[in-house]
Amino acid sequence: MFQSRRGAILCTVLWDGPACARRMSSHCHTSTVLLVFMALAVVGAEQSEERSCDVIGDESSESQMERALLKKLEPLSHMRFNVTVEKGKTENYVYQFRVCREVNSTSHDYGGLVQTDRQNGKTTVIGRINETQVFSGSDWIMLIYKGGDSYGSHCSGEKRRAVIMISCKRGVTASSFSIISEEREKEQECFYLFEMDSSVACPAENSHLSVGSILLITLASLIAVYIIGGFLYQRLVVGAKGMEQFPHFAFWQDLGNLVADGCDFVCRSKPRNAPAAYRGVGDDQLGDESEERDDHLLPM
Repeated sequence: MFQSRRGAILCTVLWDGPACARRMSSHCHTSTVLLVFMALAVVGAEQSEERSCDVIGDESSESQMERALLKKLEPLSHMRFNVTVEKGKTENYVYQFRVCREVNSTSHDYGGLVQTDRQNGKTTVIGRINETQVFSGSDWIMLIYKGGDSYGSHCSGEKRRAVIMISCKRGVTASSFSIISEEREKEQECFYLFEMDSSVACPAENSHLSVGSILLITLASLIAVYIIGGFLYQRLVVGAKGMEQFPHFAFWQDLGNLVADGCDFVCRSKPRNAPAAYRGVGDDQLGDESEERDDHLLPM
C-alpha cells in the first residue's frame, strides 16, 4: 500500500497527473492478464494429470506382480465402457467404467465405476480407484474397486465394491463389457460383478521353434548360399554363361540319370541278364547277313 502510494506521488512529480495514471493503469492491466494465464495453465496441468489406480496399502507394500498387472492394463486406461441395465419399470441404470481412471475427473471423487439412475439422475459410486486390488490367472485379470458409496438397507450398510473380470480374447483390445450380477442379499461382502474381454489378459505367446523347423531353416539357408555363391563364382571368376553359371551344372545334369540307375539297381525284380521282353522291328534281319549283302559293293 505504501509502495503504490509512493509510486503515485513520484509519477505526479515527474510527469503530469493524467499521463501517470494511464501508465499505471496499463501496467496493472498487463499484470492481471499474466496472472489469469498462469492460473489457467495451472488448472490445465492439474486436469491433464489424471489420477490412476492406487493399490490398497502403503506404496512400499505393493508387490512386483501388482505393479506389473497395473502396467499391463495401461492400454485400456484411455477407454470408457458403458452398459445399460433395465429391470421392469423400477430399475433403469447406466454403469460407466474406466480402467484405473476416474469416470468424472471434475468431481474428484476417485470413482472408477459409477452407477447412474436414468429415472432421477442420481449417481452412485460403486468403486473407487484409490482402493484397488488386482489379481491374475493364466488367462484372466481380476480388478477390484472398493470404497464405493455405502448401501442403504442392504449388506449392513457397508461400502459398495465392484469386481471386474477381464478374460483373454486375442485380437481384441476391449469388448463385451457387461454386468453379471449384483450380490446384495448377504450381510457382508456384497459386490457388483462385471466382465469384459481383452487381449491384455492373454499370456505371451511362445515363439520357440522346434528342432525340425530349425533344421529346415538351416538347410534352406545353406542351399541359398550355395546357389547364390556358386552362381557369382561361375559368372565373375570362371566367366561362365547361360546354364553353366549354375554351380556344378554337369553333376546336377547327370543326377537324374544317376538316381534312375540307382533305383533300377535296387528295385529291379528280374535278373540283369534276362532277355528283353520284345524285339524291335527288323531285329531279325540284323546280323551277319547285312555284311554278306554288302560284299558285292566292294571293288574286286
